[in-house]
Amino acid sequence: MNNEEIQRLGKELVDTLSLRTSPVAVHLVQENEELPVGIPRIGENTRHCQMVDSVRRKGSQFYAVLEDHMCKGGAAVMGLSEMGEKLKTGEVYYHLNHFGSMDAAKSTMEKVPRVPPHSVKAVVYSPLEKTTFKPDVILIITNPKQVMELSQALLHKEGGRVNASFAGKQSVCADGVAYPYLSGEAGVTVGCSGSRKYTEIKEDEMIISIPVDMLPGLVASAKTMFIN
Repeated sequence: MNNEEIQRLGKELVDTLSLRTSPVAVHLVQENEELPVGIPRIGENTRHCQMVDSVRRKGSQFYAVLEDHMCKGGAAVMGLSEMGEKLKTGEVYYHLNHFGSMDAAKSTMEKVPRVPPHSVKAVVYSPLEKTTFKPDVILIITNPKQVMELSQALLHKEGGRVNASFAGKQSVCADGVAYPYLSGEAGVTVGCSGSRKYTEIKEDEMIISIPVDMLPGLVASAKTMFIN
C-alpha cells in the first residue's frame, strides 16, 4: 500500500462507521531506519496515550523519541528502552494497591507485551486519513458498538475470533501497539488508569488496534456490511 491508498482507506473507514475521531497510524522507527521526512518532532514531554489522544482529536502529526516520552513504561513496551525494575516486577502497581501481593503484580507484568528494548529509536503518529508514512499499527478509540462492528468486519471474510487480552495496565501502549506489532493480530483493550486519567478517552470508549496489513480487508468488509 502506498500513502495515497492508506489515506483513502482511512477516510473510507471513518465515513463508513461515522467514527467520531480519527484512527491513529503508529510507526515504530527501527534503530537502522531513517526518520520520516517532513514530520516534526513533538517538541514537548508527554505520554504515549496523550499523543494518541491528541492525534485522534486534533489531527496532529509528529514523531517522538525516548526523551519526549513522560511515561517511561509506555516507551519501554514499545522498544525505546529497558523497562524499569520497579515497573517490571510490579512493585509500582502493588504500592498503588492495584494488586493484593507482589507475586500477583509480577505475574501480570510478566505477561505484558513488550517490543525488544533499544530496537526502536522513535515513534511516529498521524491521523490515518492524513498519514504520509506506512504505519505498523492502527489504533481506533471508539464506543463498544463500533468496536463490535470493527470486530465483525475483521472476521467477515475468513472468520475466527478477535483477541481481547488485557489487565487494565499499559493499555494504549502495550495492548494497543506492542501486541498487534509483535503478534500480527488485532486486539481489543479497555484502557488503563493512566490513559483514562491523562487523556480525554471517555468512559464509554475502548480501544481496538490492528496491524496495517489488515486495513484493506477491514474497510472492504465494513463497506459491504454497514453501507446500505
